[in-house]
Amino acid sequence: QVQLVESGGGLVQAGGSLRLSCAASGLIFSINAMAWYRQAPGKQRELVATITGGGRTNYADSVKGRFTIAKDNAKNTIALQMNSLKPEDTAVYYCNADLQIGLGSRRVYWGQGTQVIVSS
Repeated sequence: QVQLVESGGGLVQAGGSLRLSCAASGLIFSINAMAWYRQAPGKQRELVATITGGGRTNYADSVKGRFTIAKDNAKNTIALQMNSLKPEDTAVYYCNADLQIGLGSRRVYWGQGTQVIVSS
């Protein structure tokens, strides 16, 4: 019933910016936490940024100061503002959501991913 859909990926020159969005649809009571992960070819998926339902944020050291995660509780969406992009940021970016979908019912969902390519 719950689905996450990412958008905003694309090709950008090093030093440029992109804004990724993730929309959660379905029967959602509340957001416990949402996050962005990324996975480069041949590498493990890594956590990029998280945001709790209360708005607390955390970032990987590699993106701190360059990326900003934000959420809109009313719309059940999150965004990742990516500035000063580097070629090493190239990856498929995945939205992750830890959601309360009922009383005593909590579940984690993943989006399908959106490709980000940063050229030198």
